[in-house]
Amino acid sequence: MITYYDDRSVRVTSTALRVDDRSYPLAELTTVWHRRGGRSWRVLAGRGAIGAALAGPLVAALLGVALAVWLHRSLTVTIAVVGASALVGLAVGPLADVLFEHLDRSYVRGSRELEMWATWQGRQVRLLHTRDALRFGQIYRAVQRAMERVPAAPAQNVIGSSGSRPSPHSRP
Repeated sequence: MITYYDDRSVRVTSTALRVDDRSYPLAELTTVWHRRGGRSWRVLAGRGAIGAALAGPLVAALLGVALAVWLHRSLTVTIAVVGASALVGLAVGPLADVLFEHLDRSYVRGSRELEMWATWQGRQVRLLHTRDALRFGQIYRAVQRAMERVPAAPAQNVIGSSGSRPSPHSRP
C-alpha cells in the first residue's frame, strides 16, 4: 500500500481515502471534482489590516517630520521631533518581517472555501471542505495520483475540474 498524503484528519492511500472517521475505497469512487466557494471578506479584511499595520509607523514618522518643520521651533526641538519620528519609522523593519510572514501565510491558506466532491455508491458526497488552499491542493493531487493507479471499469475513477462534473474524456 502506498500513502500519497497523510495528516491528522486526511489520509490518501493507494486503496482508500480517509477523511476524519469516514473511509472511501478508491475503487468505489467513480467521479471526483472540486468546487470553490465565495471569497471570505474576513480574510480580505485581515489582509487590509496587515497593510494598514505596515503603513502606520511610516505615516506616523512622516507626520512627525512634517510637524517638526511646521512648528518652526528651535533647532534642538526640531531635531528631537525628527529623531523620534525616524525611530518610529525604523520600527517598521522588525515589524514588517512579521507582518509580511502573516500576509504570505494568508495567501497560502487562500480566501475561499474549497470542497472536494465524489460520486460514491451512486450518490454525490462531499469528501472534504477547507479554506486552506495549500493543503487542499496537496490532498486533491494525492487523490489524483492514487486514482490514476486504481484499476477501473470504463468511465470510472475520473478526476474533474472545478465546478462541474467531468465527462470521462476530461481525465488528466
